[in-house]
Amino acid sequence: MRDIAEQLRAWQAAGRRFAVASVVAVSGSAPRGPGAALAVDEDGEAIGSVSGGCVEGAVYELCREALESGRPALQRFGYSDEDAFAVGLTCGGILDVFVHPVDPARLGTPGAEGMAAVLRLLADGTPFALARVVEAPEEEPESLGAALAVTADAVHGALPGSARLRSAAEAEVRALLEAGRTGRVWLAPDGRPCQPASLGGSAEGALGLFVESRTPPPRMLVFGAIDFAGAVARIGAFLGYRVTVCDARPVFATERRFPDAHEVVVDWPHRYLEREAAGGRLDGRTVVCVLTHDHKFDVPLLERALRLPLGYVGAMGSRRTHEERAARLRAAGLGPAELGRLRSPIGLDLGARTPEETAVAVAAEIVAHRRGGGHLPLSATGTAIHHDRADAPVPAAG
Repeated sequence: MRDIAEQLRAWQAAGRRFAVASVVAVSGSAPRGPGAALAVDEDGEAIGSVSGGCVEGAVYELCREALESGRPALQRFGYSDEDAFAVGLTCGGILDVFVHPVDPARLGTPGAEGMAAVLRLLADGTPFALARVVEAPEEEPESLGAALAVTADAVHGALPGSARLRSAAEAEVRALLEAGRTGRVWLAPDGRPCQPASLGGSAEGALGLFVESRTPPPRMLVFGAIDFAGAVARIGAFLGYRVTVCDARPVFATERRFPDAHEVVVDWPHRYLEREAAGGRLDGRTVVCVLTHDHKFDVPLLERALRLPLGYVGAMGSRRTHEERAARLRAAGLGPAELGRLRSPIGLDLGARTPEETAVAVAAEIVAHRRGGGHLPLSATGTAIHHDRADAPVPAAG
C-alpha cells in the first residue's frame, strides 16, 4: 500500500470512494508478494499492481464490485490446467487477494477508525502495522474488513470478539511491527493462535488477520571508503537497505566515488555511530560492515557497535588482523557474548577476490544471518529452501 499511498490520500481528500486489493498470501511461484496492492476509485481509475498482469483484470473487476456492494471480499487465484484461458497465474502459483472498499465520508464513523488512522499514518510516515480481518466465522460476516492500526505507542480502531481475543490480536500485531514483518495470523475465539480449517486445522470460529508492517527500510552502514565499499554499497542498495558510507578522510569519502550509497558521511566512524544510536536511528535490522581494517578506526567503532542491539556486525581483515582486533576489544572490556556477535573475517567462504565477489560473499552472509540460512549449498541439504529466522539455527560467528 505504501507505493500507492499518495494517490489514496488524494482520493480521500477529494471525497472519492475507492477499493484496495491487497495480496495477503502467496503459494508457489507468483510475481508479487504479500502486501502488493492495486486500488480502483469510483471513476474506474486504477493504480498499483497485484500480479504483474496475470490476474490484474479480474482483480480490477473485484474492486469495482466491492465499490458497488460496499462489502469486502477474499478471492483466490490459481492456475487451471483444464482451461488455459481461465483467469489465473501462468507461473503456477496461487494468490489470495483481499478487496476492501473505503468511503471517505464514513471514515469518522464507528468501525472505520482503523482505516482512517492508516491514511493519516501513511501521510506522516509514522511506522505502523495494519491488521485487517480477511477471514471471519460464517456466523459473523460483518467482521470481514475490520481494521486495526498499531504504532509503537498507540492502537487505533478495534477488532471484533472478546476482550481476550482483542488483547491477543494487538500483541500479535505489535510483535510483527517490531520485527518489521508482514504475514497472516489466525486466532481462536479465546485468543490462542490456531490453525484454521481452511489450512487443515480444526479451529472453529477462527479469526484470520492479514498484518502489513509499514516501517522504514533497514539501514546498512559501511565504514571505510575503500574500493570494496563501493561494491558492498551497491549490493546493499540492491537488497533494499538504505546505505550510508562513512569515513574520516574527506578525500576518499565522496559521493562521486559511491554513487550507489544513499548518503556519504565524513566523520570518525565511532562518532557517527554514537550520534545515530543516540538519535534512535538504528534498530535490530541495522547492518554494520567495517571495511577499514585499521585498528585506530575499527576498534573504537566495534567496541561501540557490539554493545548495541544491531542485526549484523561484520569486519574485514585477515585472520591475523581478526585475532589482533579481538585482543584489543577484549582489553577494551568486551566479553565473550559481545565478541561472539562479531562476524570476522566478514562474509562467507566463496573464494572471493575482487570487490564485487567480496560484496557477494558479504551479502550472502548477511542474508543467511537475517533469514536463518545454514550457509551451505542447497544441493547439500534436505531442509526447507525458505527459512523462518526464529526457527532456524544460526551458525557460530567467526
